[in-house]
Amino acid sequence: MFIQTEETRDPSTLKFLPGREVLTEGSLNFNAPEDARNSPLAQRLFDIGAVKVAFGHDHITLTKDKGTQWKTLKPAILGAIMDHFTTNEPVVTTGLAKAEPAQSGDMPALVTNGEVAEQIAELLDTRIRPVAKDQDGDVQLIGFDPNSGRVHLDLTGGATRLLGGIQTMLRHYVPEVSEVVNQNDWTPKPGLDTDEGRAVQAVLDNEINPGVAMHGGRIRLIDVIEHTAYIRLEGGCHGCGAADVTLKQGVEVAIIENVPTIIAVLDTTDHAEGKNPYYQPH
Repeated sequence: MFIQTEETRDPSTLKFLPGREVLTEGSLNFNAPEDARNSPLAQRLFDIGAVKVAFGHDHITLTKDKGTQWKTLKPAILGAIMDHFTTNEPVVTTGLAKAEPAQSGDMPALVTNGEVAEQIAELLDTRIRPVAKDQDGDVQLIGFDPNSGRVHLDLTGGATRLLGGIQTMLRHYVPEVSEVVNQNDWTPKPGLDTDEGRAVQAVLDNEINPGVAMHGGRIRLIDVIEHTAYIRLEGGCHGCGAADVTLKQGVEVAIIENVPTIIAVLDTTDHAEGKNPYYQPH
């Protein structure tokens, strides 16, 4: 197994690419060891000395303490990642890393090969992804449903604002496309349609988002699973250097105080992909 590394704008943050899928869709951030109880891999990395861990579709982003050198940490990190994938343990046991769409029931059978899917993938790579990167986001093809003509994408960061334009472009160049959806939004999430989910949403709507909107941002509730609220920071919050403070001192405290059954709030935003449009990390 060959693991590549890629530098980021922050010298304390390094991206590791294991050459295989890390998450089926979306992204997931762990800002402290206590956030990682549902991720065997994140637990390993925190034990080694990482202070933050983030998972994307094909990468693992780690942040170290500024007093520690990468040359000291990297061998242990590479070994931990390799050991994890060779044991076939799950990256996360609950949360947003979902299995591939089912082939029956409510979820369609999606394809990623064939003339139409390959044409969609080429348009994404050559025309759409560069724009998404400029918007501090990214877009990945989950698959194409040939029966309905629906394209399922994984849109992260600022790319979530491009959904309408992406649909217009794909429908123009690929007549077989009837609709484009963000898989994160399209996938049913029963946790949102519960008393607990509705209570968390009310806290976001009434107490948190009005203030966050003043900074051009928005905090979105992605799901509620096993008394854990999964959120995503969008707009000015994406890539924000103050995101940890906002989450731990503001959002998490407000949600847990108002919804006592919630035991944790996890940020699924991949902040390493942003350009920190409003703030720079200290």
